[in-house]
Amino acid sequence: MDGGDSVAGAMADNPQTGKAWATRLWLLAAGLFSGVAAVLIGGESALWLVLAVALVVVMLALFMGRRRADTTPLVGAGGADPQNGLPALLRDVFEDVPDPLLLLDKGGRVVFSNSAMRGLTGGGSERLHVSAVLRAPALLAAVERTTATGEALSVELSFPVPIERHFTAHLSRTRAEPYLTVVLMHDLTAIRRAEQTRADFVANASHELRTPLAAISGFIDTLRGHARDDAEARTRFLDIMAVEAARMRRLINDLLSLTRVELNEHVPPSTPVDVVALLRDAVNALTPLAQSETVTIQLTVPDDVPHITGERDELAQVFQNLIHNAIKYGRPGGHVWIGVSLPAAAADEQVLAVAIRDDGEGIPRAAVPRLTERFYRVDVKRSREKGGTGLGLAIVKHIVNRHHGRLQIRSEAGAGSTFTVFLPLKAAESATVTELL
Repeated sequence: MDGGDSVAGAMADNPQTGKAWATRLWLLAAGLFSGVAAVLIGGESALWLVLAVALVVVMLALFMGRRRADTTPLVGAGGADPQNGLPALLRDVFEDVPDPLLLLDKGGRVVFSNSAMRGLTGGGSERLHVSAVLRAPALLAAVERTTATGEALSVELSFPVPIERHFTAHLSRTRAEPYLTVVLMHDLTAIRRAEQTRADFVANASHELRTPLAAISGFIDTLRGHARDDAEARTRFLDIMAVEAARMRRLINDLLSLTRVELNEHVPPSTPVDVVALLRDAVNALTPLAQSETVTIQLTVPDDVPHITGERDELAQVFQNLIHNAIKYGRPGGHVWIGVSLPAAAADEQVLAVAIRDDGEGIPRAAVPRLTERFYRVDVKRSREKGGTGLGLAIVKHIVNRHHGRLQIRSEAGAGSTFTVFLPLKAAESATVTELL
């Protein structure tokens, strides 16, 4: 007889001993639950999963052992409701587990599903076979193996519709009869997306750096070869090399800037910032570019614009990037309008709005949602000709995120574009939203 059966037998044979064991196991379960809560608050998801599975198994083993001294069957007797076969405390604990959880009987039928699982499957699944709830061959094979042998297993699952989601499922079996199989799933979607984003970022950055490096290397070889004594060719090639080197320098600077912003994105700024002064500085700095493009910049600000709580250098980068884009991609000989306003808002959310509008070609509607993606360009050739790195709007988005603000993009092909930054007048805890219209 193993340890679980010994405990259960003792509980059945001797009520006092059983009561003592029950107390010990409940204390153990309570300790595990406290550990789960502490780790969950700390954000250690992998360890939380291990502890959560242990908690479920221990509490179920406890309950099975206590049921040995009772004549009432757990489930399946006389058509009893499977949910009613679990004590209220266990149902409450399982219901509050944030990850999807299933309890299965020996036949693979669902005894219990928590709210997270019901949200994943679209409703209740009690009394249904697991194959009707989760159509995943790898999971079904693992359920059969764990149910038959008691072996703890982990499998990864993917659900392509309605949106692609990835999970890891941890399976274990209670040691006391009636045997129940525990299926605890953890959502890996955010991790997988982050991994894909990281891979895409590395690939894009490598490509963007390789292109100018290849051009510079080619011109160096040419200057060392047949163009060694050709003064005209040497001058032309050196000019091109200087342009490509400047392109790499801008890309590296933007990469470093994006990295710094992402590292500090969770740290709220705390310094008073004069947005109007930042806008005037940005206009002065970009006036030579505007003159070269024959673009007129018009800045309109109301009186007594209040300061906001922010990071001055980061906000200066936001406005310079947006005004620079409006000049570059607007209509030659056109206008760029910059306006500051205090739009009406909820009583608990006073914001400052900065709108930057151009009268250029506009952006195709299908491209608008992707504008803040790293390295995304509507027109790759034109962007490179204008010196763009494909990172400017990504930097803007992350800086606005740090300031708990909102970026609104309105554009229509042939009618120009308007980029509006909404910034709270004081530090906030709310999440940031990017509106793409």
